[in-house]
Amino acid sequence: MIGAIDIGGTKIAVGIVDDAGKVLSKLESATNARGGYANGLQRIIGMLRETAREAGVEIGGIGIGSTGIVYPFSGAFGDVDFLPGWQGNNPVEDLAREFSVTTALENDADASALGEAGWGAGKGKSRIVYVTVGTGIGGGIIIDGQLYRGADMAHPEIGHHVIDPSGPLCSCGFRGCWESLATGPALAAWLKMNAAADHRYPEDLTAKQICMLAQQGDELACRAVERQAYYLGLGLANLVNLFVPDVIVLGGSVMKSAALFLDGIRKVISQGCRFVPFEKTELALASLGEDANLIGAARVWHHRFRQGVGRRS
Repeated sequence: MIGAIDIGGTKIAVGIVDDAGKVLSKLESATNARGGYANGLQRIIGMLRETAREAGVEIGGIGIGSTGIVYPFSGAFGDVDFLPGWQGNNPVEDLAREFSVTTALENDADASALGEAGWGAGKGKSRIVYVTVGTGIGGGIIIDGQLYRGADMAHPEIGHHVIDPSGPLCSCGFRGCWESLATGPALAAWLKMNAAADHRYPEDLTAKQICMLAQQGDELACRAVERQAYYLGLGLANLVNLFVPDVIVLGGSVMKSAALFLDGIRKVISQGCRFVPFEKTELALASLGEDANLIGAARVWHHRFRQGVGRRS
Protein backbone atom coordinates (compact mmCIF):
# COMPACT_ATOMS: atom_id res chain seq x y z
CA MET A 1 0.00 0.00 0.00
CA ILE A 2 1.21 3.47 -0.86
CA GLY A 3 1.14 6.50 1.40
CA ALA A 4 0.06 9.40 -0.82
CA ILE A 5 0.69 13.07 -0.04
CA ASP A 6 -0.79 16.06 -1.88
CA ILE A 7 0.77 19.39 -0.86
CA GLY A 8 -1.13 22.50 -1.92
CA GLY A 9 -1.15 26.16 -1.07
CA THR A 10 -4.07 25.93 1.34
CA LYS A 11 -4.24 22.28 2.38
CA ILE A 12 -2.26 19.08 2.68
CA ALA A 13 -4.05 15.79 2.00
CA VAL A 14 -2.64 12.42 3.02
CA GLY A 15 -4.07 8.99 2.25
CA ILE A 16 -3.48 5.30 1.69
CA VAL A 17 -3.97 4.10 -1.90
CA ASP A 18 -4.05 0.47 -2.99
CA ASP A 19 -2.57 -1.06 -6.14
CA ALA A 20 -5.80 -0.45 -8.08
CA GLY A 21 -5.82 3.28 -7.34
CA LYS A 22 -8.49 3.12 -4.64
CA VAL A 23 -8.19 5.46 -1.66
CA LEU A 24 -8.64 3.40 1.51
CA SER A 25 -8.37 6.23 4.03
CA LYS A 26 -7.46 9.92 3.99
CA LEU A 27 -6.99 13.01 6.13
CA GLU A 28 -6.68 16.70 5.33
CA SER A 29 -5.07 19.58 7.17
CA ALA A 30 -4.50 23.28 6.52
CA THR A 31 -1.06 23.79 5.01
CA ASN A 32 -0.17 26.45 7.60
CA ALA A 33 2.89 27.44 5.59
CA ARG A 34 3.97 30.01 8.18
CA GLY A 35 4.51 27.16 10.63
CA GLY A 36 7.60 26.14 8.70
CA TYR A 37 8.84 22.94 7.11
CA ALA A 38 9.62 21.00 10.30
CA ASN A 39 6.09 21.54 11.59
CA GLY A 40 4.58 20.56 8.25
CA LEU A 41 6.72 17.43 8.04
CA GLN A 42 5.68 16.27 11.50
CA ARG A 43 2.01 16.76 10.66
CA ILE A 44 2.45 14.74 7.46
CA ILE A 45 4.19 11.95 9.37
CA GLY A 46 1.37 11.87 11.91
CA MET A 47 -1.29 11.83 9.18
CA LEU A 48 0.49 8.99 7.36
CA ARG A 49 0.60 6.89 10.52
CA GLU A 50 -3.04 7.62 11.32
CA THR A 51 -4.34 6.81 7.82
CA ALA A 52 -2.30 3.59 7.72
CA ARG A 53 -3.72 2.61 11.11
CA GLU A 54 -7.25 3.41 9.94
CA ALA A 55 -6.80 1.33 6.78
CA GLY A 56 -5.19 -1.50 8.74
CA VAL A 57 -2.13 -1.68 6.49
CA GLU A 58 1.59 -1.05 6.50
CA ILE A 59 3.00 1.61 4.21
CA GLY A 60 5.11 0.05 1.45
CA GLY A 61 6.14 3.26 -0.29
CA ILE A 62 5.36 6.98 -0.36
CA GLY A 63 4.42 9.20 -3.29
CA ILE A 64 4.24 13.00 -3.12
CA GLY A 65 2.64 15.52 -5.46
CA SER A 66 3.29 19.19 -4.71
CA THR A 67 2.31 22.47 -6.30
CA GLY A 68 5.26 24.66 -7.23
CA ILE A 69 8.84 24.02 -8.22
CA VAL A 70 10.16 20.65 -7.09
CA TYR A 71 13.24 18.63 -8.02
CA PRO A 72 12.01 15.06 -8.53
CA PHE A 73 15.34 13.27 -8.53
CA SER A 74 16.93 15.10 -5.63
CA GLY A 75 13.63 15.13 -3.74
CA ALA A 76 13.90 18.78 -2.72
CA PHE A 77 11.56 21.76 -2.85
CA GLY A 78 12.49 24.69 -5.06
CA ASP A 79 11.42 28.29 -4.56
CA VAL A 80 7.73 27.94 -3.71
CA ASP A 81 6.10 31.30 -2.94
CA PHE A 82 3.32 29.90 -0.80
CA LEU A 83 5.67 27.71 1.29
CA PRO A 84 8.17 30.15 2.81
CA GLY A 85 10.95 28.32 4.57
CA TRP A 86 10.38 25.04 2.72
CA GLN A 87 12.84 25.77 -0.11
CA GLY A 88 15.81 23.41 -0.13
CA ASN A 89 14.22 20.97 2.31
CA ASN A 90 13.97 17.37 1.18
CA PRO A 91 10.75 15.51 2.05
CA VAL A 92 11.86 12.46 0.04
CA GLU A 93 14.92 11.90 2.22
CA ASP A 94 13.09 12.78 5.44
CA LEU A 95 10.09 10.51 4.84
CA ALA A 96 12.20 7.65 3.47
CA ARG A 97 14.28 7.80 6.65
CA GLU A 98 11.22 7.99 8.92
CA PHE A 99 9.31 5.08 7.35
CA SER A 100 12.19 3.07 5.83
CA VAL A 101 10.46 2.94 2.43
CA THR A 102 11.22 4.25 -1.05
CA THR A 103 9.75 7.70 -1.63
CA ALA A 104 9.16 9.76 -4.79
CA LEU A 105 8.20 13.39 -5.50
CA GLU A 106 6.70 15.13 -8.55
CA ASN A 107 4.99 18.39 -9.42
CA ASP A 108 1.27 17.95 -8.75
CA ALA A 109 0.27 18.38 -12.41
CA ASP A 110 2.69 15.64 -13.44
CA ALA A 111 1.34 13.51 -10.60
CA SER A 112 -2.23 13.97 -11.85
CA ALA A 113 -1.10 13.11 -15.38
CA LEU A 114 0.40 9.87 -14.09
CA GLY A 115 -2.78 9.09 -12.16
CA GLU A 116 -5.02 9.54 -15.17
CA ALA A 117 -2.60 7.55 -17.35
CA GLY A 118 -2.45 4.63 -14.95
CA TRP A 119 -5.91 4.47 -13.45
CA GLY A 120 -8.08 7.05 -15.21
CA ALA A 121 -9.14 8.47 -18.55
CA GLY A 122 -5.75 7.88 -20.18
CA LYS A 123 -5.41 4.23 -19.22
CA GLY A 124 -4.18 2.09 -22.10
CA LYS A 125 -3.05 5.07 -24.21
CA SER A 126 0.57 5.59 -25.33
CA ARG A 127 0.64 9.36 -25.83
CA ILE A 128 -1.21 11.41 -23.22
CA VAL A 129 -1.39 15.11 -22.49
CA TYR A 130 -3.07 16.04 -19.21
CA VAL A 131 -4.29 19.63 -18.81
CA THR A 132 -5.77 21.08 -15.64
CA VAL A 133 -7.67 24.37 -15.84
CA GLY A 134 -8.59 26.19 -12.65
CA THR A 135 -7.01 29.26 -11.09
CA GLY A 136 -4.06 28.48 -13.35
CA ILE A 137 -3.25 26.07 -16.18
CA GLY A 138 -0.86 23.20 -15.70
CA GLY A 139 -0.31 19.78 -17.13
CA GLY A 140 1.84 16.78 -17.75
CA ILE A 141 2.91 14.91 -20.87
CA ILE A 142 3.35 11.14 -21.05
CA ILE A 143 4.91 9.47 -24.08
CA ASP A 144 5.11 5.67 -24.34
CA GLY A 145 4.48 5.35 -20.63
CA GLN A 146 7.22 7.78 -19.60
CA LEU A 147 6.71 11.21 -18.10
CA TYR A 148 8.21 13.83 -20.40
CA ARG A 149 10.83 16.02 -18.77
CA GLY A 150 12.84 18.92 -20.10
CA ALA A 151 16.46 19.87 -19.50
CA ASP A 152 17.58 19.36 -15.91
CA MET A 153 14.45 17.18 -15.47
CA ALA A 154 12.30 20.33 -15.56
CA HIS A 155 8.49 20.21 -15.63
CA PRO A 156 7.06 21.87 -18.79
CA GLU A 157 4.91 24.92 -18.01
CA ILE A 158 2.22 24.52 -20.66
CA GLY A 159 0.19 27.38 -19.18
CA HIS A 160 2.87 29.86 -20.17
CA HIS A 161 2.96 29.51 -23.91
CA VAL A 162 1.73 32.72 -25.55
CA ILE A 163 -1.48 32.59 -27.56
CA ASP A 164 -2.17 36.35 -27.83
CA PRO A 165 0.84 38.72 -27.59
CA SER A 166 -1.50 41.67 -27.04
CA GLY A 167 -3.27 39.90 -24.19
CA PRO A 168 -3.16 40.64 -20.46
CA LEU A 169 0.09 40.66 -18.52
CA CYS A 170 0.85 37.28 -16.97
CA SER A 171 2.61 36.68 -13.66
CA CYS A 172 5.55 35.22 -15.62
CA GLY A 173 6.20 38.58 -17.33
CA PHE A 174 4.84 37.79 -20.80
CA ARG A 175 1.57 39.05 -22.21
CA GLY A 176 -1.15 36.75 -23.46
CA CYS A 177 -0.03 33.48 -21.92
CA TRP A 178 -2.61 30.71 -22.07
CA GLU A 179 -2.95 30.94 -18.30
CA SER A 180 -3.75 34.66 -18.45
CA LEU A 181 -6.61 34.12 -20.92
CA ALA A 182 -8.30 30.78 -20.25
CA THR A 183 -8.49 30.25 -16.48
CA GLY A 184 -11.33 30.76 -14.03
CA PRO A 185 -10.03 34.18 -12.89
CA ALA A 186 -9.58 35.25 -16.53
CA LEU A 187 -13.19 34.33 -17.26
CA ALA A 188 -14.44 36.38 -14.30
CA ALA A 189 -12.16 39.34 -15.08
CA TRP A 190 -13.39 39.58 -18.68
CA LEU A 191 -17.05 39.46 -17.68
CA LYS A 192 -16.66 42.18 -15.05
CA MET A 193 -14.68 44.39 -17.45
CA ASN A 194 -17.36 44.09 -20.14
CA ALA A 195 -20.44 44.37 -17.95
CA ALA A 196 -22.66 47.39 -18.59
CA ALA A 197 -22.71 50.06 -15.90
CA ASP A 198 -26.34 49.28 -15.11
CA HIS A 199 -25.78 45.52 -14.92
CA ARG A 200 -23.47 44.89 -12.00
CA TYR A 201 -22.23 41.43 -11.12
CA PRO A 202 -21.00 40.45 -7.65
CA GLU A 203 -17.36 41.38 -7.04
CA ASP A 204 -16.58 37.83 -5.97
CA LEU A 205 -18.24 36.20 -8.99
CA THR A 206 -16.58 32.86 -9.75
CA ALA A 207 -16.11 30.89 -12.95
CA LYS A 208 -18.59 28.33 -11.65
CA GLN A 209 -21.24 31.02 -11.16
CA ILE A 210 -20.58 32.46 -14.62
CA CYS A 211 -21.08 29.03 -16.15
CA MET A 212 -24.36 28.70 -14.27
CA LEU A 213 -25.46 32.11 -15.57
CA ALA A 214 -24.59 31.02 -19.11
CA GLN A 215 -26.73 27.91 -18.70
CA GLN A 216 -29.58 30.21 -17.62
CA GLY A 217 -29.17 32.31 -20.77
CA ASP A 218 -27.36 35.39 -19.42
CA GLU A 219 -26.13 37.06 -22.61
CA LEU A 220 -22.80 38.37 -21.33
CA ALA A 221 -22.05 35.13 -19.50
CA CYS A 222 -22.69 33.25 -22.75
CA ARG A 223 -20.25 35.55 -24.56
CA ALA A 224 -17.68 35.03 -21.81
CA VAL A 225 -18.01 31.25 -22.08
CA GLU A 226 -17.74 31.40 -25.88
CA ARG A 227 -14.55 33.47 -25.57
CA GLN A 228 -13.17 31.07 -22.97
CA ALA A 229 -13.82 28.10 -25.25
CA TYR A 230 -11.96 29.86 -28.06
CA TYR A 231 -8.87 30.48 -25.95
CA LEU A 232 -8.98 26.99 -24.45
CA GLY A 233 -9.21 25.68 -28.00
CA LEU A 234 -6.19 27.71 -29.15
CA GLY A 235 -3.99 26.31 -26.41
CA LEU A 236 -5.20 22.76 -26.94
CA ALA A 237 -4.76 23.09 -30.72
CA ASN A 238 -1.13 24.02 -30.11
CA LEU A 239 -0.70 20.87 -28.02
CA VAL A 240 -2.33 18.75 -30.73
CA ASN A 241 -0.05 20.23 -33.39
CA LEU A 242 3.04 19.70 -31.24
CA PHE A 243 2.38 16.21 -29.87
CA VAL A 244 -0.53 14.66 -31.83
CA PRO A 245 -1.44 12.68 -28.70
CA ASP A 246 -3.84 9.76 -28.46
CA VAL A 247 -5.79 11.65 -25.81
CA ILE A 248 -5.90 15.00 -24.06
CA VAL A 249 -7.34 14.57 -20.58
CA LEU A 250 -9.00 17.72 -19.21
CA GLY A 251 -9.23 18.29 -15.47
CA GLY A 252 -9.49 21.11 -12.96
CA SER A 253 -12.37 23.17 -11.60
CA VAL A 254 -13.20 24.97 -14.87
CA MET A 255 -13.55 21.63 -16.67
CA LYS A 256 -16.39 20.66 -14.35
CA SER A 257 -18.42 22.80 -16.77
CA ALA A 258 -16.80 21.20 -19.82
CA ALA A 259 -20.13 20.73 -21.61
CA LEU A 260 -20.21 24.51 -22.17
CA PHE A 261 -16.76 24.57 -23.78
CA LEU A 262 -16.20 21.35 -25.70
CA ASP A 263 -18.01 22.25 -28.93
CA GLY A 264 -16.08 25.52 -29.20
CA ILE A 265 -12.81 23.78 -28.36
CA ARG A 266 -13.35 21.12 -31.03
CA LYS A 267 -14.19 23.80 -33.61
CA VAL A 268 -10.90 25.62 -32.99
CA ILE A 269 -8.90 22.38 -33.10
CA SER A 270 -10.47 21.36 -36.40
CA GLN A 271 -9.64 24.78 -37.89
CA GLY A 272 -6.07 24.97 -36.64
CA CYS A 273 -4.78 21.40 -36.82
CA ARG A 274 -5.34 20.50 -40.47
CA PHE A 275 -1.78 19.29 -41.07
CA VAL A 276 -1.96 16.57 -38.41
CA PRO A 277 -4.55 13.80 -37.88
CA PHE A 278 -6.31 15.79 -35.15
CA GLU A 279 -9.37 13.56 -35.35
CA LYS A 280 -7.23 10.80 -33.82
CA THR A 281 -6.80 12.84 -30.63
CA GLU A 282 -9.58 12.13 -28.16
CA LEU A 283 -10.69 14.84 -25.74
CA ALA A 284 -11.54 13.12 -22.46
CA LEU A 285 -12.53 14.43 -19.05
CA ALA A 286 -10.46 13.49 -16.02
CA SER A 287 -12.14 10.56 -14.30
CA LEU A 288 -10.50 10.13 -10.89
CA GLY A 289 -12.82 12.52 -9.06
CA GLU A 290 -12.18 14.43 -5.85
CA ASP A 291 -9.31 12.14 -4.84
CA ALA A 292 -7.42 12.68 -8.11
CA ASN A 293 -4.47 14.42 -6.46
CA LEU A 294 -3.97 11.69 -3.88
CA ILE A 295 -4.33 8.97 -6.50
CA GLY A 296 -1.84 10.81 -8.68
CA ALA A 297 0.62 11.07 -5.79
CA ALA A 298 0.41 7.31 -5.29
CA ARG A 299 0.98 6.78 -9.00
CA VAL A 300 4.19 8.83 -8.72
CA TRP A 301 5.62 6.02 -6.60
CA HIS A 302 4.46 3.32 -9.02
CA HIS A 303 5.91 5.19 -11.99
CA ARG A 304 9.27 5.72 -10.31
CA PHE A 305 9.82 2.33 -8.73
CA ARG A 306 7.55 -0.24 -10.36
CA GLN A 307 8.59 0.91 -13.84
CA GLY A 308 12.21 1.44 -12.86
CA VAL A 309 12.22 5.09 -13.86
CA GLY A 310 14.95 7.17 -12.24
CA ARG A 311 16.77 6.14 -9.12
CA ARG A 312 15.76 5.08 -5.66
CA SER A 313 15.91 7.54 -2.82
